[in-house]
Amino acid sequence: QVQLVESGGGLVQAGGSLRLSCAASGGIVSISTMAWYRQAPGKQRELVARITNFDNTKYADFVKGRFTISRDNAKNTVYLQMNSLKPEDTAVYYCNADSLFRIGGGYEYDVWGQGTQVTVSS
Repeated sequence: QVQLVESGGGLVQAGGSLRLSCAASGGIVSISTMAWYRQAPGKQRELVARITNFDNTKYADFVKGRFTISRDNAKNTVYLQMNSLKPEDTAVYYCNADSLFRIGGGYEYDVWGQGTQVTVSS
């Protein structure tokens, strides 16, 4: 079964840094676009950044210049380096994979991780 597992969240002071990781498992051959979303209490889930399998990236305006998304295709892992964190970055961060091609054939679409909490104190 395909799974995305996030790690790296935690509590950090404003101005600090965290690095999130999201590892995909379950007999995966390749993954197309991967992305990070976040959801703060009482708010809708929003796109933070995404990266295609050609390493094209897109960022939300509120993280440009502070966050960097990257991926390691050999490890089926996507990362989010978060610098200059602000209290308003506090949220649960979710990893998403647009489509995954599995060993033996077949695709799975729109797969989500369970989320990792990021809390930034002022």
